[in-house]
Amino acid sequence: MLIMVTILLLMLCSSTGSDDQPWGYTAENKALEFGAVPASNYVTQVYYDPGLEGILFQLARTFLHVVQPNPFPQELIIEVIKQNYQHVLQQYQESENVVLMLQIIYYEIGFIICAALGIVFILLMPILGLCFCMCRCCDNCGGELHQRQKKNTDCRRSCFATSLLLVTVLITAGTLCMFAANQNFTNQIKGVKKLVNNNFQDLHTLLDQAPTQIKYIIHQYDTTKNRAFSDLNNIDRVLGGKVKVRFAKDVIPALDACFHMAKAIRVSKEALEKVIVSKRTLEEATSNLQGNLSAVRTDLGNTLNDAACKAPGTVDQCDDIRASLDTISINVNFSQLDNVDSELAKVNDVLKTDFEDLIQKGHASFNKTPEIIENETKAVSADVKKVLNDVGNMVSDFSKKPAIDDVINTSTAYLNQGQRYFLEYLPYLEKYDFYRWLGGIALCCSVVLILTFNYLGLLCGSCGFDKHASPTTRGCVSNTGGTLLLAGVGVSFIFSWLLMLVVVVTFLAGGNVERLSCQSFKDKSLFKLLDTPYLLNSQWKNFLSGYLFSDYNVNLTFDLNLTFQSVYSKCRRNEGVYSAFQLQHVFNINDVNFNAYTANVTDKFSNVEVNFSSIIILEEEAKIGLRDFTDTGIDKINFAAYFNEIKKNVTKVDLGVFANDLVAKVNSLPAGALANALRRYANNIREIYRQQVIPLEAGMRYVEARSTLNHSIGLLQNIAAGLKVKVEGIITAVESAQYLIHHNGTEIVKQEIYHFMKNLIGYFTEYLEWTEDVMNNEVAICKPVANVVDTVDMILCGFIVDSLNGFWFSLGCCTIFLIPSIIIAVKLAKFYRRMDTEDVYDDIEIIRMKILENGSNGYQNEHSHDNQSPVLISALPYDTLTRFPRASAPPKHSGW
Repeated sequence: MLIMVTILLLMLCSSTGSDDQPWGYTAENKALEFGAVPASNYVTQVYYDPGLEGILFQLARTFLHVVQPNPFPQELIIEVIKQNYQHVLQQYQESENVVLMLQIIYYEIGFIICAALGIVFILLMPILGLCFCMCRCCDNCGGELHQRQKKNTDCRRSCFATSLLLVTVLITAGTLCMFAANQNFTNQIKGVKKLVNNNFQDLHTLLDQAPTQIKYIIHQYDTTKNRAFSDLNNIDRVLGGKVKVRFAKDVIPALDACFHMAKAIRVSKEALEKVIVSKRTLEEATSNLQGNLSAVRTDLGNTLNDAACKAPGTVDQCDDIRASLDTISINVNFSQLDNVDSELAKVNDVLKTDFEDLIQKGHASFNKTPEIIENETKAVSADVKKVLNDVGNMVSDFSKKPAIDDVINTSTAYLNQGQRYFLEYLPYLEKYDFYRWLGGIALCCSVVLILTFNYLGLLCGSCGFDKHASPTTRGCVSNTGGTLLLAGVGVSFIFSWLLMLVVVVTFLAGGNVERLSCQSFKDKSLFKLLDTPYLLNSQWKNFLSGYLFSDYNVNLTFDLNLTFQSVYSKCRRNEGVYSAFQLQHVFNINDVNFNAYTANVTDKFSNVEVNFSSIIILEEEAKIGLRDFTDTGIDKINFAAYFNEIKKNVTKVDLGVFANDLVAKVNSLPAGALANALRRYANNIREIYRQQVIPLEAGMRYVEARSTLNHSIGLLQNIAAGLKVKVEGIITAVESAQYLIHHNGTEIVKQEIYHFMKNLIGYFTEYLEWTEDVMNNEVAICKPVANVVDTVDMILCGFIVDSLNGFWFSLGCCTIFLIPSIIIAVKLAKFYRRMDTEDVYDDIEIIRMKILENGSNGYQNEHSHDNQSPVLISALPYDTLTRFPRASAPPKHSGW
């Protein structure tokens, strides 16, 4: 039934699956989130722990391996299967069939030998028992109650008792193992119902959950479609944004350069204004000082022209002073610097053009790129959405195919019927197992009966034995022990052949099943046999693929690699039915022709033409203004002259030092009007220095004007440096960006549309890859199929065969040990039973000692009350062989 259920499940699985369709694109956006497929909860736990009985089962398997060490006869079984059995029976004398039979015999030689030995045992034990009984009736085989006295009698009795006890203990251990194996069989059968029901429940779960899981996968197409719709609804941001980024690489730097140049024009205007103001301020600040210094220099020169300077002793000093008069002057002359009024006027004319506004208009026009693309692709987006909706409808319709429901309903009906049959016939199984259990108990009890006789015989014989008593005077307890041992021997002869018959039958059955089925399943030889090409069907290379795919247009000669072993292995690894049974050959998800739809989407987007003629980066007015800025002449200003004047001190010499030097030179002149006049001029120079030069150099107005002039001239110099080249470069960049948009914009749009389509198709690719992955690993996980196979193996090999092998192995050991038990019990019984006669003694000393011993112990021969013992009649030696021809006992006389 389990195999039938498995086949039905395979039929179900053969109607679901999909093919993998490779795509040439990869989605670039963030991965889609499809969530987790609803999981199936399976309850079957295929686990078997035999406990301590496992040691017994392992011993039985080891014995079977010794008996049958040959590997699994795969080639032999293949040859047997491929032949016609009826033909084999009719033509068995043919050479091929003879060779085949010889191969089978060779493989089974171990079982045949063991079975032959068992049959010999079965046949001989009743015969030997009958002969043994007849011999004892004829006073042979220990039947005559006479025991010959020997010196090692006590040693022999102890050895026999110990040996029998050891053999009996071994038989007891075997009997306990028999009980355990017999009970384990029943206990495990009680768990079959729950285990098989769990398998049926898991198969139902597989059938019930598979449609839900498939519907979940189908519904996840909405995730793909929604992401595609999101991109299409935001095509201005997704596609237009990327196009804008491509344009921005050229447009933004060009507009930024224009903006910086417009800012430079404003800066130039401000700098020129500051230069004019600062220059005027500095000129005003130095003009008064220049007049005062000129007056002092003129007056001093007139004084030095006086006749007093021609007098001896004064000429040299006057000449020195006259030579230094040129230093009494200001060092800076800002009035000689170029005026920048004309440059400022030209810059003001350039600034009549509103560069900022024109640049903002360029930005605004450029920022309309996404809007233009959205308008141009609006119709295409609507068509693509319709295509996506059509795909969704087809996917939804694909999941509603009646074939899937029909297969599920049919398989469910078969499962219900199989479960109903199982529950219907399970009571019969339990009932017959009860009868089997009773039979096993009966066999165990037969061995227990023998053990009881042996234990009681040993107990009574050992406890009741008196070493001082003669064989003819042994006590009742000892005699009972010997009788019980002989009773055990009789029961052994009665049951041993029957026990061996059971051992042989169960050994042949359980041993062959273990070696041919259980062991071959463990080492996967059974799978290799079932997967032999063209074995079970001459038209199918692999039976499983032929059985599943014969009704479909699948080339069965193609190596699908669908084998029992691969299916079992994949199911045990918790893979899905789709992967395990390679159902992509019969159920192809690409029946929803994604290729056609993606080609349709590609065609629609390929025809998109976008016109960017409305995008103007910079108006011609702005370009003309930029070129006019290069003609303002700021690049021709003598910046070096300005920097040189700014760096100069106010006066050529330090007037304070000059005044002090003048005083020093005057002091060397003779006293008089000239010296006094020169001293007065020195004081005037010192006063000018103190009242005009120092305040001027430290004055905030002068310092700020000078600093502003320096900064403004620096700015103008930086702006003017390579001005024509800069402006031409900016205009070239603007025109290049404009050319890119107007002439190469369409090509850029096509490239970005290609990537946009690649992303859209990538969503389908991701959906298909996810679908394939979950179909292989999450949808309809076929672990229940492997559980069914494992359950069959566990029930057959673990519950039944192991218990059966453990039972016959234990029973066989017990039966084999009955042979030494019989022999030792017969030997030992003579030492416990009361004898009718005992040996006589020829030696005088021995006779005297015997008489004394009998007298002291009060023992007499049972005939001493009627006649004298022959032992006491004569003390002379006599020939026992002449008087007593039989060694087992002396002759009986009439008077004894």
